[in-house]
Formats: sequence, structure tokens, C-alpha cells
Amino acid sequence: MIKKAVVASVLVLLALVFQAISPPPPKICSFSGDPSLTSRIKLKDGRNLVYKEYGVPKKLANYKVVYIHSFRTSKFEAALITSKAVEELGVYVVPFDRPGYGKSDPHPKRTFKSLALDVAELADQLELGTKFYVMGFSLGGQLVWGCLKYIPERLAGAALLAPVVNLWWPGFPANLTKQAFDEQLLRDQWAYRVIHYAPWIVYWWNTQQWFPGFSVITGEHKLSQQDLQIASSLGEMQLQKAYVTQQGEFESLHRDLIATGFGKVEFNPMDLKNPFPNNEGFVHLWHGVEDGIVSVKLQRFIAQNLPWILYHELPDAGHMFPYGDDSVKDAIWKTLLSGKI
Repeated sequence: MIKKAVVASVLVLLALVFQAISPPPPKICSFSGDPSLTSRIKLKDGRNLVYKEYGVPKKLANYKVVYIHSFRTSKFEAALITSKAVEELGVYVVPFDRPGYGKSDPHPKRTFKSLALDVAELADQLELGTKFYVMGFSLGGQLVWGCLKYIPERLAGAALLAPVVNLWWPGFPANLTKQAFDEQLLRDQWAYRVIHYAPWIVYWWNTQQWFPGFSVITGEHKLSQQDLQIASSLGEMQLQKAYVTQQGEFESLHRDLIATGFGKVEFNPMDLKNPFPNNEGFVHLWHGVEDGIVSVKLQRFIAQNLPWILYHELPDAGHMFPYGDDSVKDAIWKTLLSGKI
């Protein structure tokens, strides 16, 4: 009798644990009744990829740019990145909801490679030509590395804005990654470990109430003075936060952290070769010295080891500088499209 009671208790406990760590399935998105969301393509594997257009009309454009949005945002982020320079230069910008974000269908097995192929297929279906530019911010900036790895022949140039760095990339010296790791909030150090080593409990980790979760999800991450000023100027609707996670936080945010954030290392960016050996294009990396989310020391190491990267360091900037002053935005766009300066 006692054994049966113990076995039953263990089974109940296991069931509760399984329920706690199992994320809900993604919510099904509807495209009816909203004409602003009709801009989408059907990928070869049947998924819908939703996009939006900014800048000048495509037929009149001198430059065509695919924009990859950051963590916790969507295709609408591009409105915060563009400036008057986009119109002046004649730029057509097309951002898209990454898989699992906004209205784009989920892709549970998404990788850097699958995202790069999505970018190429989007460019093909929109007839952007054999070559186009790519730009990404934060986690979207990290995904630009995947474009440089898997579709370099399609790129006319690339810009990585404060790109996230996976601390488990093998090319870093151990003492440097340890230093960068130790600079993070203690709660985030644990979150990074969970994402990398125990991804099956990420949903529970980010939804439990026993101790603080990942600060980037809770909105309590370290911000510079410039970041605080920029954040205070951003209205809630500008980033369309309700739109971002309508499929569920696991499908958009948690899976993003695992698949293309800090999970298994797919490749080492520091092994990449120059995609433009004849200077037919350039790769630019922008980073703020006061960035409290991504270590500037790691970006400097990347720039030193990839001499073909044109590295631009902003002395007083934090992580959110692409949302800030128009003069910085203008410089980013003009530098990307005019080449090396």
C-alpha cells in the first residue's frame, strides 16, 4: 500500500513537472480583416512570411535592403531605424516578421541557415535582384552573420548594428568570455546557462515566479544614460509589443533565445572569409561603448580577427543607438550604401 502511494505521488509530481516545463503550442494567426497585413509571401516549405515596405517605391529605388529585426520586436522596428537619408539616397527597405514573430508562421527547427534562406527567398519573390543589402539590429544583427555564411553571393553589403554575441562561440579566448560573462547581471548569467545547457526548461525558467527571470524579457536589463533617454521617447505602440508575441511568448521570444541566440553553436563567425575579396561590397559593424547588453570587448575582438569588417565604435552610445539620433541613423545608411569611408 505504501509503495503504491509513493509511486502514485512520484507520477503526480512528474506530471506536474512536465506540465510546468512544457510550453503551450503556438497560437494560429489570422490574416483576414486587416489589409495592413496582406503583404506576405508563401515560402517553398509552405510557411507564410509577412513583410512591410519602407522608403521609396521599389521600382524607383537605387538600393534595396532587407532588414532583420531584433529580439521582442517585429517588421515595424524598421520605422525606428530609417531616417531622411533613406528617402534622399533612394532606398527601398523591406523588413519581415521573423518566424514565430508577429504574423509569420512559426518554424520550430529554425536556424541561422534557415533564416538566411528565408531572406534569399524573400528577395527572390519580391524581385530585389541578384544582389541586395542586408541590415540587422541586436539579435537581428547576429543573424546577419548567417547571411554572410550561407548566402554571401547574394549580398551587395551588410550592416550589423550592436549584434548579439553568443558567448559560446569557440573563437574567443576563455578569459575574454569569462570577463564578458561576469559583467552580466547574475540573473542573466543563470539564464544564459539555462538557454545553452538546458533549453528544455527555458519556458519554465522565463515564466516561474520564484526568482528573477531573464532581464531582457522582463525589461529590467542594464541601460546606459543614452538608452534610458531613447527608451523614454519610444511610445508603447511604436514597437507593437502585443503584435510581436501574439503566437505566444515561447514561440517568439523563448525559442528565439534557444535557436538563434545563445543555444547550440551552428558555426563560428570568426571562421568566415571576406565575402567581398575584390572590394565590391563592404561589411560594417556598429557598436556602442556603453552597451550594457552586449560586451564591446567581444566586438573589438571580432573586428581585430576579421580585418575585412569595417568597425565603427560609438563612444557614448548604449545598445539602443539605432533608435536614437537621426544623425547616427543617417551615418549608418550612408556608410552602408556608399561603401568604405
